[in-house]
Parts: sequence; C-alpha cells; structure tokens
Amino acid sequence: MQRPSHLGLRHLALHAVNLEKCRDFYCDLLGMQVVWQPDPDNIYLSSGEDNLALHRATKPFTAETAQHLDHLGFFLKSKEDVDRWYDFLVAHDVKIIAKPKDHRDGTRSFYCEDPDGNVVQMIYYPLP
Repeated sequence: MQRPSHLGLRHLALHAVNLEKCRDFYCDLLGMQVVWQPDPDNIYLSSGEDNLALHRATKPFTAETAQHLDHLGFFLKSKEDVDRWYDFLVAHDVKIIAKPKDHRDGTRSFYCEDPDGNVVQMIYYPLP
C-alpha cells in the first residue's frame, strides 16, 4: 500500500495553565490571530496556514498528569530575522533559553519560553 500524502504539520495543541497570558504571547508578540474561541477554556490561533490550539489545563499540571512537549517552532524567512526576533522578544522580557546560533545544516535559531514554560524555537530553515 502506498503512503498517502499530507500537507505537513500545521496543527499543535497545548495545555495552558496561564491561558490568557499564553494567548497574549502568541498574538501580541508572535503575531498570531484568534480564529475561534468556542468557550472560555479553548482558543484556536493561526498565523496563516497553521493552527495552534490552547486548552486550559487543569491544576495541578505536571508531566506525570499530561503529555509532555519538547518544543514548538516558528519558521522565519531569513537568518537576519532570527536576530530581529531575538531582539524583539528580549525587549519584551521574554525568557530566553538559548541565544541565536548557526547550525551545521544551514539553519539559525534561538529558543525562548512562553508564559507557561513551553519552549518555543524561532528558526530560519533554508527550504530547497
């Protein structure tokens, strides 16, 4: 049987203890838009062809009680954009995990945290 094609990873769902602060981070700082909020505990965001779902987490929220996510990433158009984003997020007191760095595969990225401590990678990835 031949593997069917798909459009790529374009949806991610996160449990958010600080739902409103996470919404503000992804909208106000990263430029996503709320596309649907069916109730006070669920918010769906997009930056175009993607979808990020934020679901209010029940407390206490630990790795033992819910699925763990390593990180999520946002692709950038150029290596210079990595540094622009870094400066922008530092200016907004976002916690930085790793400063901008060039990688052997031609990518450049850095890591920060959203208000819930989820690791976010801002990455330039040279597409073929």
